[in-house]
Amino acid sequence: MVLVTTLLTGVAQAQTPGPAFDFDTVTRIARERAEKPYQAASDTLPADLAQLDYDQVRDIRWRPDRALWRADKLPFEAMFFHLGLYQKEPVLINEVTPQGVRHISYRSADFDYGKNKVRPDAWGDLGFAGFRLHNHLNTSAYKDELVVFQGASYFRALGKGQQYGLSARGLAIDTVGGSGEEFPRFTEFWLVRPDPLATQVTVYALLDSPRATGAYRFDIQPGTQTTTTVRSRIFVRPPTGNGSAKPIATLGIAPLTSMFFFGENQPRKGDFRPEVHDSDGLMVATGDGEWLWRPLQNPQQTLVTSFATHNPKGFGLMQRDRQWASYEDVEARYERRPSAWVRPLHDWGAGRVELVQLHTPDETHDNVVAYWVPAQMPSPGQPLEFAYELSWQGDTQQRPPSAWATQSRRGMGYSKQPAEALRQHVQYVVDFDGPALQSLSADATVKAVVTSDANGQVLENIVYRNPATGQWRMTVRIQRQQADRPIELRAFLQHDNHAVSETWTHIILPE
Repeated sequence: MVLVTTLLTGVAQAQTPGPAFDFDTVTRIARERAEKPYQAASDTLPADLAQLDYDQVRDIRWRPDRALWRADKLPFEAMFFHLGLYQKEPVLINEVTPQGVRHISYRSADFDYGKNKVRPDAWGDLGFAGFRLHNHLNTSAYKDELVVFQGASYFRALGKGQQYGLSARGLAIDTVGGSGEEFPRFTEFWLVRPDPLATQVTVYALLDSPRATGAYRFDIQPGTQTTTTVRSRIFVRPPTGNGSAKPIATLGIAPLTSMFFFGENQPRKGDFRPEVHDSDGLMVATGDGEWLWRPLQNPQQTLVTSFATHNPKGFGLMQRDRQWASYEDVEARYERRPSAWVRPLHDWGAGRVELVQLHTPDETHDNVVAYWVPAQMPSPGQPLEFAYELSWQGDTQQRPPSAWATQSRRGMGYSKQPAEALRQHVQYVVDFDGPALQSLSADATVKAVVTSDANGQVLENIVYRNPATGQWRMTVRIQRQQADRPIELRAFLQHDNHAVSETWTHIILPE
């Protein structure tokens, strides 16, 4: 059952309050959907629309003067995306007002079709591919794009001065560990009409897929650090008797999707740019107080690692390096890409933060996914509820309270050792900074606690204060035992037997 009403007309009708609409309303829809077999949405487009290529579809644009809430001069506005090519399955979009819920119909007059020779008047209520919300994020003279919901359960947002980079998703299913990844999709949205003085906007969404449904609430507050407070109730469909819908192997909560092509820890020959990535590391705050930092990589083969914990304090894919000189890309502006930090708003219990890294041949493909996997799956019909704050952070971002890695560089300097011996060695130079280190004198005794798995032998471990920057530098050299196997490293800085930095944890890829 989908709660959709038509637009009320007339003064008397408009003053009549409609039925209350809230998160429980969407929950009831999701629960009822989960009790029935999955029905995929039609992806059949009108013939003339289906023939348009990528550039032609991009030439279809929403008319800004038709933006939802613009005529009323509200602090937020909504514009909608047209179906076509890669976005073929329609989503339903509704507006929630004090008078009730109204369905927002597709109207060809709301779009500019550019040079396309199409007949949209014959398409009927086609639906939309998604929507975007606008707000005075950077200037009072213009409402900037704030957040986009488009494609499966993907969404992404911006803080002040940022440029789009990584994305979030509502849910990930069997990214790894199953018979193939399933991409749940938001099939219907409800946009809550904001008050004239509102500082945040609320969106409800219904998620559906062959093996799960879900009710979602998003409270989006723009700012230097835009925050998206997410509340979700997820229902798992029972496996079908014919085996076509297998049990879920990996349920990914609060998934983040990003791109890492190359960087300081994995340089690329022949490219004038020093680094190309939307995120440079995964940060995890475990339930027992440890902070972990894993630099991202672009592996030749799929690499899956995880960090088990209980009641995590947070995790995120971060773009720590905010310096223009680190990227030198005048178009992509990678130094403006946001970090995304997930902070649970209640105890999440036992589980793991899982990081999936895929190979990408260029920067046009996302190849990094991180999410939380609960230790126990719910029974069919029983809701699995998660609430968290997702912060889109720029120059000011979440840091460990002690100290953190500011860069991780791989490579050798001059050495007197024979070249044949050095071929079995891997060296990292890692810089750390933060209040716990800044409070130490330059001649303080700081050491690195470095451990390796059985495939690596730590040959050298040096820590010293860098007089050029005031940061502390760790140099670690490892000897491989077997070149075709990975090596897992862990290291943190210690002073007077107390940890004074996060744990830098890295995978040396096989060669």
